Amino acid sequence: VQLQASGGGLVQAGGSLRLSCVAARKDYNVNSMAWYRQAPGKQREMIATITYNGRTTYADSVKGRFTISRDGARNTLYLQMNNLEPEDTAVYYCQLRGGMLSTLRPFTSWGQGTQVTVSS
Repeated sequence: VQLQASGGGLVQAGGSLRLSCVAARKDYNVNSMAWYRQAPGKQREMIATITYNGRTTYADSVKGRFTISRDGARNTLYLQMNNLEPEDTAVYYCQLRGGMLSTLRPFTSWGQGTQVTVSS
């Protein structure tokens, strides 16, 4: 299942951005979706997840500032990012874990990444 992430950009510290991740197909069940980020020289880290029934979890570094949500009708995952800090500068990736409706085969898909740069 192909994912297309968008919404990144350059913002000043304290600003906001909303990332979107659209799935190209609808013939699957969602187990969970997530946002990851990877800063230069660092490992990719998971920052927010949402399960099929809407349960959310956040990394401590973004808790209270970022909100993950999902619109099932639009096959779209969102990440609302408020009060951004320079430390949030990274490439942000969306992830989908699900199963194909026709075969029940599980899969994990990744979006291509969208750059977020926060200036001080």
